[in-house]
Amino acid sequence: MALPKIFAQNQIRRSPIYRETQAAGAFCDVINDGAVPMHYGSPDSELGRAQKMAIADLSGLPRTGLKGAGTIDWLQGQGLSIGPDSNMAYRQESGALAARLAPTEIFLIDGLDATGALVEKLNGAWSWGTEKPRKLIGYPMPRQDSHAWFMVTGSAAPEMFAKICGVDLRPHKFKPGQVAQTSLAKMSGIVIRDDRGAIPGFHLLADVASAEYLWGAVLDAMSEFGGAPVGLQALRRLGEAQT
Repeated sequence: MALPKIFAQNQIRRSPIYRETQAAGAFCDVINDGAVPMHYGSPDSELGRAQKMAIADLSGLPRTGLKGAGTIDWLQGQGLSIGPDSNMAYRQESGALAARLAPTEIFLIDGLDATGALVEKLNGAWSWGTEKPRKLIGYPMPRQDSHAWFMVTGSAAPEMFAKICGVDLRPHKFKPGQVAQTSLAKMSGIVIRDDRGAIPGFHLLADVASAEYLWGAVLDAMSEFGGAPVGLQALRRLGEAQT
């Protein structure tokens, strides 16, 4: 159900840039208690935009994190598939990505189907045991509240990022699944490459306190490429169109 005025409902979790997306005409759905822009009034035209140059606000979707000694063993015990390399994101069966930021730190973002099931499972399963000495299982990080989540897609995205990013994100330099903890428009952020079919895609994760600034900086950088916001619906259709 489309809810164009969803941001006025205080019981719904809102993005740190909800005023910007509302002003741009976002039509939203409630997903896992969060307001997510689904489209901006013209879903068909947004698919073409997403293929060339676009940004979407996914801050309403589920995400979580864990950190500390024992984190990887505990997550693997919960059924997650996590490889040995840091600065890589590992795809889960649910479509979620487990980004290994360090040997004992994981940032987990939901898949774009946004069921929230894996995040909910992990949040519900984690607890300290009563054994002594206590088994090391890491500790939760409140990523839902700490980091905004945007996604940039389009064939022009690597060229656009050359203007604002400290890492070369061209396809032959930055492979699918790679993670960069770097400078984005002169602020710290995380970039995860996650293509939508044949179209380059990049998740951006950054401090919620600077979300409005980063959103504006990316929009400004993509303006020369005809870039503009799109909703989650376009990202989903983009993946379907390229399969």
